[in-house]
Amino acid sequence: MSAQSDRIVPKSCFDCVQSIESVYTGGCVAISQDEQRIFTTCNEDIAVLDMASGQKLADLKGDTELITTFAVKPDGSHLVSASRSMQLVVWDLRTFKIERTFKARDSHILAMDIDATSTLVATGLADGTVNVWDIDRGYCTHNFKGHGAMITSVRFHPSTENLCLVSASGDGDIRVWDLKQRKCTSVLKSHVSAVRAIDFDESSEIMVTAGRDSVINVWNWTRKSLIRTIPVYESIEAAGVLRIDAAAVFNSQKGRVVYSGGEKGIVRLWDLDSGEELFTQAKDRNAKHTFVDVMYLPQSGNLCAVTNDQNLLFYSVTAQLKRVRQIVGYNEEIIDLAYIGNEHKHLAVATNTEQLRIYNTDNLNCELAYGHKDIILTLDVHSSGAIVATGSKDNTVCIWAINMKAPVNHRVTCVAVAVGHTKAVGAVAMAQGSDALFMVTGSEDRTVKVWDLEPLRAIFEDPSHAATLVGDAEPIRLHTRYTFQAHEKDINSVRIAPGNKIFVTGSQDRTAKVWDVETGQPLGTLQGHRRGVWNVAISPADRVAATASSDRMIKLWSLSDFECLKTFEGHTSSVLCIEFVAGGLQLLSTGSDGLIKLWNIKDGECVLTLDKHEGKIWTLAKQQSEEFMATGGTDSVIHIWKDTTQEEVDRMHQEEARTLEQQQALDNYLLVKDYRNAVSLALSLDQPHRLRTIFQDVMMAAENRHGAESDDMPRADDAILGNAAIDKVVGTLSPEQLDRLLGYVRSWNTNGRFARVAQATLYCVLTQYSSETILALPSAKELIAALQPYSERHFSRLDGLLTGSFIVDYTLHAMDAVGSLDADRTDMDESY
Repeated sequence: MSAQSDRIVPKSCFDCVQSIESVYTGGCVAISQDEQRIFTTCNEDIAVLDMASGQKLADLKGDTELITTFAVKPDGSHLVSASRSMQLVVWDLRTFKIERTFKARDSHILAMDIDATSTLVATGLADGTVNVWDIDRGYCTHNFKGHGAMITSVRFHPSTENLCLVSASGDGDIRVWDLKQRKCTSVLKSHVSAVRAIDFDESSEIMVTAGRDSVINVWNWTRKSLIRTIPVYESIEAAGVLRIDAAAVFNSQKGRVVYSGGEKGIVRLWDLDSGEELFTQAKDRNAKHTFVDVMYLPQSGNLCAVTNDQNLLFYSVTAQLKRVRQIVGYNEEIIDLAYIGNEHKHLAVATNTEQLRIYNTDNLNCELAYGHKDIILTLDVHSSGAIVATGSKDNTVCIWAINMKAPVNHRVTCVAVAVGHTKAVGAVAMAQGSDALFMVTGSEDRTVKVWDLEPLRAIFEDPSHAATLVGDAEPIRLHTRYTFQAHEKDINSVRIAPGNKIFVTGSQDRTAKVWDVETGQPLGTLQGHRRGVWNVAISPADRVAATASSDRMIKLWSLSDFECLKTFEGHTSSVLCIEFVAGGLQLLSTGSDGLIKLWNIKDGECVLTLDKHEGKIWTLAKQQSEEFMATGGTDSVIHIWKDTTQEEVDRMHQEEARTLEQQQALDNYLLVKDYRNAVSLALSLDQPHRLRTIFQDVMMAAENRHGAESDDMPRADDAILGNAAIDKVVGTLSPEQLDRLLGYVRSWNTNGRFARVAQATLYCVLTQYSSETILALPSAKELIAALQPYSERHFSRLDGLLTGSFIVDYTLHAMDAVGSLDADRTDMDESY
């Protein structure tokens, strides 16, 4: 190892400090009226997110049935949800707990709305029935029938005086229900397909409806008559009316503007009075999403669009519908990731989608970059942190310039495309530094291509101006320096060594190969794995490479003679990703067993295993400073880990210093015979041996004071443990300390040599604590079960010793009697 690496402290501890997980898997989305919280459907649960940070605040756990719809009270105090179990559940949003549950009807609830007073909730059912419920009291106040198809939308009229409800069904019928008269007052027929949106303008005199029949209808509420039909030529999933101040931005004559969103995946604005289209949003390049819902947020002046690929997109109404934020709801599998940017606060992530995702780890805001036409399989980041290369199933490689400080729509720019592979590109690596500008790619077509990046020199030297340099032009088409067939099977990994002179490829043909960058000639083959090689890593300090394989092994190779130097075994399944850390002193690995392992290169020992993922871990990324690392896999979760080695070392040093101070204090207490404090400190230091020694010494000293007449146990008028202060401190222990002391007694009691002190301590405890107190201890059951058999054995042994002492006593008395007879006989003989 180099002299520089000798100064690097090996790592020994990582803590998971953040997790980027799924927050929306499709279904209903709602936003509180104060725009502070977002509520999303996440499988069978409802996720509560903080609007500002995007962090998950709570999970409202469902009943294992899929959530069909939910709504939030305007006052933000409660949420009402419905699932396929046909139960209505009222959640208290202050405690995130269920307040009440009541049976809906014999059909699934598909639509829901809560009135302005936060008192009533209207539900639309699959059987065409509309019900109105009192939320706080939990009973049905109205049951309306009349629709001939399932209910697709319900909406209360904003006026609290009218108490009217509007419902729409799949056949296009719209019905107006008067809650006071308990009947249908109007049937509006104009739509010919499912109506998905109902909204009112600020005066409450104009109603807007839109549906999958590709039209927006404008109605006069008072006369219940159709004013205008606006053809939009797309299936509409959401529509609504903007506030007058926001609508004025688009030069509407009367300031009344309707927004719509649907199958085209863009937001469009329409003049409510003339029916003219005022603005059409430009769709992202290669974007395939559609909108399933669009919500207007009047306080912030934003529109929140929900896409069919589980993303939340926020557009500013006052900024010509520019995207200001994105929240990714579901990541599917995490295939690859890497840290980017100068501060390394962002993660470039490749998932089972065609978009490149850029996460801000501070607020979980996510940028989606569209460019590929199929799933991204691999990515690599240039040493500048601002250039990313991605390889995809569409057989191409895209080069992206990233500037997260730029305006939203100019943060990620596709500056170049490499086209030439005939199958999916599964490995990509860029030369590090600005001296050598080239890129190496490996593909399922078994070839390696080296691409010339010189046309991008201006962008590499100043990535922040990439959007300006490229403009509206098409991405630059890259050309190869050379192409060759490298392996007999798919190429899974490519790494370029420091210095940009050689690169290493790993393949499913069970080998890794070393190549010369300049000529493309093979320098050596690394053979030894019994199955395919998933990943390759090159040491930053030595001419050493590591390979990870499906044979569950990691092998270390010399790049000088291409011999295997060491084999690391410990994973129970395929090893998928490896990275050198600590200046090449250690190696991090991830596997199909869901484990992350940290290895010492010198001795091959696994010093740390992290287990938090619930499936395969495909990828591992580290910051240049190695303070943080990120992992992702098949569980759709990205875990961010912090290197806490130094904190752990500091903590251990502080603990050792504190222990030494307490140890010295304990010695001082014993020296001055301050047994009360000595016992308390020995318990807090968790030193059972020292505590037993104190008890034994004190009991021995007490026996010596009593003299030869003392019994084995102290006399009844003396302290049980030989000192009244010790007895007192034993009698005033906290439950935790008492539980710990009885644990020591259990251990002492298993050894006959320490049985006496164990029994004395137990006797001291039993005489000062009630049975209720002892039974309330956390481990009372285990303690009693362990103490009883050994105590019986000790008493049996003592009983045997006592019986034996009677025999000895009888023998001595008998010997004394025999001695007396002999003496009498001797005296008689002498008298004769």
